[in-house]
Amino acid sequence: MRILMVGDVVGKAGRQLLVDVLQSLRIAENIDFVIVNGENAAAGVGITPDLADQFLAHGADVVTLGNHAWNRREVYNYLENQTRILRPANYPPGVPGHGFHTFCCLGTPLSVIVLQGRVFMEPIDDPFRKVDELLDTLIQKSPLVFVDFHGEATSEKQAFGYYVDGRVTGVFGTHTHVQTADERVLPGGTAYITDVGMTGPVQSVIGMKYESVIPRFLTGLPSRFDVADGAAQLCAVVVEVRAADGKAITIKRLQISQHAADALLHQEETRQ
Repeated sequence: MRILMVGDVVGKAGRQLLVDVLQSLRIAENIDFVIVNGENAAAGVGITPDLADQFLAHGADVVTLGNHAWNRREVYNYLENQTRILRPANYPPGVPGHGFHTFCCLGTPLSVIVLQGRVFMEPIDDPFRKVDELLDTLIQKSPLVFVDFHGEATSEKQAFGYYVDGRVTGVFGTHTHVQTADERVLPGGTAYITDVGMTGPVQSVIGMKYESVIPRFLTGLPSRFDVADGAAQLCAVVVEVRAADGKAITIKRLQISQHAADALLHQEETRQ
């Protein structure tokens, strides 16, 4: 079984690239299940129901969110009613939506969990203890469990990876928008990467126009960040797993430029 995890989609440029290339990428990489982090899809902050539906219609099997899950109030009811979009599971009881769900992939149950880190982030419930609570139930359904760990601190993500090594199939770090080069299969068989990276505009500061970001560093004063435009890049990882025991076999990083995406689309059109 082959799983694709796409890093944080940012703004119009990221959305367009994802929608354009995802189906072709599924075919080229022989993908069976796709997880897309849509945390920053709506003008760089949050997501709307229409955008989530668009991602699902163009090849995503589940859309994950993070600390910006609540920035668009129109998504609250959607989160309650749609199990294919997930917010962090370690928010306190009473918040809208679902933090995990078990899907069906090639006739096999497959669970996805979203957790949010606490280091340099808003104070919420402990993701380490929350995953223990969830795994008690989910592993009884299937050994195939994937975690989108939405966090700021590299150390927290790495610690979490080792904490669940051998108990989940993959841990995919999101939130920092810069792809890390530490993809590996941990000793217990868990695929891990500290950050999958960003699907969004290349000439930017983590997706924002650098002209709007630099003044804050120069002056320390609040300033509005505007989403960048221009050519985009898709960042992702592909994980090959054994469905029988939920162990990862390989993990591979992807960085697909606009040019590479155009070539992939051309290749698919030629094949058809």
